[in-house]
Amino acid sequence: MRYAYAITSALLLGGATATLALQPGNAQVAQNEPGSIQAVAPRQGAPMSFADMVAKLQPAVVNISTKQSITVRPQANPFAGTPFEGLFGQFGGPGGPGGGGGAPQKREGASLGSGFIISPDGYVVTNNHVIAPAQGAQVDSITVTLPDRKEYTAKVIGRDETSDLALLKIQATDLPFVRFGDSARARVGDWVVAIGNPFGLNSTVTAGIVSAVHRVTGQGGANDRFIQTDAAINQGNSGGPMFDMNGNVIGINSQIFSQSGGNIGIGFAIPAEDAKPIIDTMRRGEKIERGYLGVSIGGPVTDDVAASLGIPKNQGEVIASVEPNGPAAKAGLRGFDVVTKVNGQAVNPDSTLSYLVANVKPGSQVRLDVLRNGKPVTVTATAAVRPSNEELTALAGGDANAFPESDDDAEVPAAAGNGIGLTVQPLTPAIARAVGVDSTVQGVVIAAVDPSSDAAGKLKRGDVISAINGTQVRAAADVQRVVAEAKSAGRTQVLMLVQRARGQRGLIPVKIK
Repeated sequence: MRYAYAITSALLLGGATATLALQPGNAQVAQNEPGSIQAVAPRQGAPMSFADMVAKLQPAVVNISTKQSITVRPQANPFAGTPFEGLFGQFGGPGGPGGGGGAPQKREGASLGSGFIISPDGYVVTNNHVIAPAQGAQVDSITVTLPDRKEYTAKVIGRDETSDLALLKIQATDLPFVRFGDSARARVGDWVVAIGNPFGLNSTVTAGIVSAVHRVTGQGGANDRFIQTDAAINQGNSGGPMFDMNGNVIGINSQIFSQSGGNIGIGFAIPAEDAKPIIDTMRRGEKIERGYLGVSIGGPVTDDVAASLGIPKNQGEVIASVEPNGPAAKAGLRGFDVVTKVNGQAVNPDSTLSYLVANVKPGSQVRLDVLRNGKPVTVTATAAVRPSNEELTALAGGDANAFPESDDDAEVPAAAGNGIGLTVQPLTPAIARAVGVDSTVQGVVIAAVDPSSDAAGKLKRGDVISAINGTQVRAAADVQRVVAEAKSAGRTQVLMLVQRARGQRGLIPVKIK
């Protein structure tokens, strides 16, 4: 995924439920006021012209640019101590005139994106990544430029990294503006129009169709659900509006899928139904909060996972682990539980577990329909407030290649008869430090993998197995017993909770020999 915004200079950048209330006014109405845009039926086999609609909408779409100060640390002079040291500095290299002499330097950078006005008094919506500073930089100013080339200095009213949305305010009145529409009514195949500033080309209009709705890109969380379109979206389109044929904003152009950075017909817009409540929360000056249960999700129930757990495939998502003392743990949710519904809503590829939970109001009750050991169970938890991304990031050091050849306290590695081709031994504090897992992790560590086994393509020396099919394992005998039980139950695979260095954790299915 690439964010769809443009860069100038040398700067490279990274990417509550209510109805939006527009301020009433007697004299001025929205550019897309119901009834003001008349759709004309196209001739058979040909699209209608978008000209009249675009002429009404373009005045409300703006250019957003930032000026940033970037702190640059000069490189060491490779010619230091040689006869060429001074000569290198004369040409602006480090260690000479213009080279900084090792001191940090300030450089100027700029970013460019799009946005749109949602009220006559100057509230402007855009993407957060359009106005976010680059690493080592700070934003000095944000400028909003209207199609008539009038420029305004913008103030940040609110920004949310998780949803990639931002709300700006400019000091002006009687501005052209547009309204949000109902993106829930968008269907695959509907015509859409995108307006923005790709590569700095102001007021560029592109058209296409809705390629997919509820598209999940794998980022997780409350806002990993997009409208996919083949309308051309390029760098600089970020933050611009996507309109339906009635001139309503049904999406905010945000990302593109591209290996070159240019349009290949796969663009993504944040649906208005998700963006509108967040923008309204920002406008009221309130904090944006999302639901949180404290679980690590292992993914959907694929064929392999279903074969390992002995349950039907394509039903829900499996829990990899549960945070101690978190809301899920207090409610009795366990690792290897399969959550099939959240408050009666089915967990599926269009509505993932993380999406449904994150959109639950913190403090409210969450009813979870669960399959545990193949049997239905109901769990009720109280949603907490989702921590920030920084708070959720667990950093741990270590290197699996540092796995010790022997340990005085370890039992003799044994793989014979375990049926999955793994040689394991108990995880001791010394081994935990060596492989880079947290000291609180328990389980067995892989000492060797049979190259002819299914595990050979999935696991490696130094991986830590904490549980298999929901049963904790602490010794080689535990692994052998759980695999034998699975085989006796007629299962062809087992599902392992595997932990690696730097907090990496996941569920991995392995075939039984």
